[in-house]
Amino acid sequence: MTPLPAAQRIEALDVVRGFALLGIFLMNIEWFSRPFTSFGEGMPRGLTGLNWLASWFIAYFVQGKFWTIFSLVFGMGFAVMLLRAEQTGREFKRVYLRRVLALGVFGAAHFIFLWDGDILFTYAVSALMLMVVLYGRPKPLLLAIAVAVGLGAALDAEGFFGVAAGLALAGLLALFMRSEKKPLRVPLFAFLLLLLGLGLSAGAAALWVLPDAPLEPRLPLTVFGPLTLLMAGLAWRYHQPPAQRALRMGATLYLFAATAMTLMGAVQYFGPDPLALPAASAASAASAPAVAAKALPPASAASGAEKKKKTREERVAEAKAEREKRLKEQAEEKALEIKTFTTGSYGDAVDYRARRFLEKAAGDFGASVLFIGMFLLGAWFVRSGVMERTQDHLPLFRRLALWGLPLGIGLGLASSLIAMHHTPGDRHDGWVMAQGLHMLGNLPACLGYVSLVVLMLHGGPLVSRIRLLAPMGRMALTNYLTQSLICALYFHGYAFGQWGMPRAWQVVFVLVVFAAQLAFSHWWMARFRYGPVEWIWRGFTYRELPRLRV
Repeated sequence: MTPLPAAQRIEALDVVRGFALLGIFLMNIEWFSRPFTSFGEGMPRGLTGLNWLASWFIAYFVQGKFWTIFSLVFGMGFAVMLLRAEQTGREFKRVYLRRVLALGVFGAAHFIFLWDGDILFTYAVSALMLMVVLYGRPKPLLLAIAVAVGLGAALDAEGFFGVAAGLALAGLLALFMRSEKKPLRVPLFAFLLLLLGLGLSAGAAALWVLPDAPLEPRLPLTVFGPLTLLMAGLAWRYHQPPAQRALRMGATLYLFAATAMTLMGAVQYFGPDPLALPAASAASAASAPAVAAKALPPASAASGAEKKKKTREERVAEAKAEREKRLKEQAEEKALEIKTFTTGSYGDAVDYRARRFLEKAAGDFGASVLFIGMFLLGAWFVRSGVMERTQDHLPLFRRLALWGLPLGIGLGLASSLIAMHHTPGDRHDGWVMAQGLHMLGNLPACLGYVSLVVLMLHGGPLVSRIRLLAPMGRMALTNYLTQSLICALYFHGYAFGQWGMPRAWQVVFVLVVFAAQLAFSHWWMARFRYGPVEWIWRGFTYRELPRLRV
């Protein structure tokens, strides 16, 4: 129940966490003053001068690098708690599940009442999936998957299928991560991946060959099939020693997602649009407006043998109509978001976010595999002793900084040469490929930034002052939520209404608020043992509020 003595705290963790808060703030502030529905559109168009420079710097030196750092540190914190429990013989699983539950409550409240860019709930879901990977049992897991699928089918709710997919992936990863006592689990893991890869590849081949096959799934199946086969081979070849599995699986999960995005973007960029038609066919399709009107026919319109076989032109017209419908819905959602947060009341803002929360929660289960990868990497850094004895591993940190920063930031800058903006619906602007390259670079850049902080801690008197960030990191949850509270009040229309602040001034705003938070963190931690929210979090975790004052 007591905080760790200073001599037992991992100072580097606190400093890195404080450093990450600065990057997170620089990245998040834009989305208090810009519609979150335009998140995938890249840098705003029309920026000039310092506003363009600020946006470009954050896009390629900050964005994507700091949520990965925060996720890495979250995994480190998980491993620290697990190690301390093992060393003292304390209960871990139930305590950690209560900790995750409390984090989920904080995240849900943050999303609904303050800001829809919340990552705390995502971390809670991903931490739960990590517990499934490391401790889940087959029968309860299979039952949970079956229940999720059943609810999805009964309620016609796609979100439950996302939950089922996330649980299934976590169970699959458990085969690889927990095979010390049952060596056959690794061959089973590789075999299942092999079957999945062959199935996806066969499905892709069928979609390209069969004349009546759906058009849109061709691209993802074509990319994911070979990548899954490659992952099966890597799992079989590199599953020993067990101590390295967290490192290898963590890196593989992240790079799998980034590589898939890059390849899909490359195929989009260099290949033909699957919805494109030859000139003659296009003219024929355009002369039949009724085809587009049939884009979403009712289920009862045709059935069985009475259903007329559709031509390629008709299927393309339907797919285009569906695409146009999605783009129209996105534009309407963006207009509603802008109206809500510029002229709406606080009640309007809460209602807007509450209606989107279930969709966000379901999406977090599907996206959790990416965060699990970062958590596993962070856990390896602690369990291997690298973070606890940073002074003994300075050569490793030097190599990570020397290679990670140029490679990671270089890939991001290379992506900027392909595309810095995206027009929704444009499949040939190179945006997806650029984002994939950017994402590939985020991992080495993240490791490079962390290594740079560690090296500064062990550097001369000037650079080692970066340890001033430690109190900020010790109360990171409080500071993260405070940043959202300040920004929501300052930018949204129901309070001070400064929506649309120029990008350069946003950077100034961040630096001023962050400096104030840093000073407050030093003042607070000199008098109290936990940050305010951390105190509540710890009390819920251990079912007893600890003494707060020093």
